[in-house]
Amino acid sequence: MSANFEAKKVVVEEIINKIKSAKSVVLVDYNKLTVAEVSELRNKCRQANCEYKVYKNTLVRKAFNDLGFKDFDADLNGPTAIAFGADETVAAKLMTEAAKTYEKKIVVKSAFVDNAYVDKAGAKALASMPSREELVAKMLGSMQAPVANFAGVLNNLLSGIVRVLNGIAQKQS
Repeated sequence: MSANFEAKKVVVEEIINKIKSAKSVVLVDYNKLTVAEVSELRNKCRQANCEYKVYKNTLVRKAFNDLGFKDFDADLNGPTAIAFGADETVAAKLMTEAAKTYEKKIVVKSAFVDNAYVDKAGAKALASMPSREELVAKMLGSMQAPVANFAGVLNNLLSGIVRVLNGIAQKQS
């Protein structure tokens, strides 16, 4: 086997490992981005614990096919970049935001979340969802609200009793 073939096998294995370890994978068309814009986008991704990479379409197609997913074959045409996200929504949010920032220079193609193919519309819907941390914070806030309300009622009850007792004491003196 040639050295080039072996190098491609290593890259395919790398892509497979990244797909398996990422919570979400977003494919985008980055056709007209300048080098400065790509660098800026990579920095934004890095700050959000996301990785933005460009691989050959044939190698990405081979990786997805090895994992048993043929849905991406149609999306892997033309210039394609991949964002590997550490959670289910961060990569979709970043790429959708980039599509708005760099008008018509970047287009979301599809995504891969929870071992399932997500089309373009689904990827955009995924971007509008709150992250897992935001959902947990909202849930904890809603669970804390009844306890805080109960504490407020008890506080008002006690302060009312103190006012009544203070009024009685003032009348008697």
